[in-house]
Amino acid sequence: MKDLLRLRTSLTEEIEALLNEQIKTEAYSSAVYLSMASWCNRNGFDNSAGYLEKQSYEEREHMMKLFRFVNDMGGRAISPEITNIPQEFDSFKGVFELALQQEIHVTSQFNRMADRCFKAKDFMTFQFIQWFLKEQIEEEYVARRILELFDVIGEEGTGRWQIDKHIPKVTYGEDPGE
Repeated sequence: MKDLLRLRTSLTEEIEALLNEQIKTEAYSSAVYLSMASWCNRNGFDNSAGYLEKQSYEEREHMMKLFRFVNDMGGRAISPEITNIPQEFDSFKGVFELALQQEIHVTSQFNRMADRCFKAKDFMTFQFIQWFLKEQIEEEYVARRILELFDVIGEEGTGRWQIDKHIPKVTYGEDPGE
């Protein structure tokens, strides 16, 4: 019976497992960003809270895109159980250091998946995840630029307020001449 079920999908068990692992990672990222948003809100960083809420929503969209792909390919997408979401953070800057760490981890996972897809000659999944790899360029860029605000502006005096004000304005890919 298991072999018959495998005929319903072109996904190998390994690739399906990697996709489901990524679904869980995206769900975890969404939950962490939401927790960060709550922490920022409690600590008076309203602009950052709004930015992080949007990030949480975006990560959930990524999760759903992966989830639908697995199901559309005849695989079995698994609704992930998410635990161990931090609720407290060491500092305002620490929130964004963790965000960058998380984005680097996600990039690493997608690179690993691309490698496995290529080796398995699963070019449909390989093509599908190209969108995510391109998205990770933006995610890491924005996270790095936000952290640079802490160095450029500094946290003394009204520095954190200024940083909070600038965070939603950090973007990627826009031509400054437009």
